[in-house]
Amino acid sequence: MTASRGLACLAVAGAAWGTTGAAVEFVHRSTTGFGPLAMSFWRFVAALALLLPARALRPAGRAPRRLPLRRRLPLYAGTGLGMTVFLSAYFAAIRSTGLAVGTIVTLGAGPVLTALGGRLRLGERLGRSGLAAICGASAGLAVLVLADRQGAVRPAGVALALLSAAGFAATTVLGRWAGRHGRGEDPTALTLWSFGIGAVLLLPFAAAEGLVPHTAHPARVALLMLYVATVTTALAYPLYFAGAAAVRATTVSVVMLIEPVSAAALAVLLLGERLTTATLAGTVLLLGAIGGLARAEARLDAPS
Repeated sequence: MTASRGLACLAVAGAAWGTTGAAVEFVHRSTTGFGPLAMSFWRFVAALALLLPARALRPAGRAPRRLPLRRRLPLYAGTGLGMTVFLSAYFAAIRSTGLAVGTIVTLGAGPVLTALGGRLRLGERLGRSGLAAICGASAGLAVLVLADRQGAVRPAGVALALLSAAGFAATTVLGRWAGRHGRGEDPTALTLWSFGIGAVLLLPFAAAEGLVPHTAHPARVALLMLYVATVTTALAYPLYFAGAAAVRATTVSVVMLIEPVSAAALAVLLLGERLTTATLAGTVLLLGAIGGLARAEARLDAPS
């Protein structure tokens, strides 16, 4: 996959993920006794139920050359653990400190942790474009935080958001490593294994938390959870892994900052929220950082 196609996959995944927090928040408001670990568990299980038949029905082609399964299991386990931490801590952060603050802190710390992981584990250089993009994205996130006058910034929620960012960074670096050393690792296979491992890891904790939601609106909750499982999980994650394997880890982390932009657009179009001047300025800075990295990746992808 070329870098430009990888960027397109990441953009679609980021836009889909931008709707996740709002959908999950609606689920929590419509249920009782249903926490973030149970939500993550059912998200993994439902996505597996959708992806397994689709993979079985896919036309058989020439099998790519891959590492033996025993060599790939550590990758699957690490990705599954990273995704479990990322999603569960993110949902918990939303409940603790609110959707806006939880999302902003998670994705604000993500680029820094991912850049550090890419530098230490993959030997990737940041370069001037990478440093400029991280500075621009950080500035945009800072403006968004300062513009949030309604969200209560709670230390426990911020800590959970930072834990989520660490899980996201680990998953991103592993996805990039798979693209570099996995010899044709299938993004769908990586997603399926990661979801399966994540579901197994979450099951005992989700059961203790309460697996069955209690609600007076079962149809609404079912539709919301189906949306989360299909669009933001079964569709978005294979696209994310495919894109993460095609571009640098730092670029992946910053492109995924489109998620809070998508969330802001959803709030304006569907929830009637108004964007302040500061919020618009932060959004422009974020999009500028993404655009700069896209141009840099396009130059790297161009034939010499």
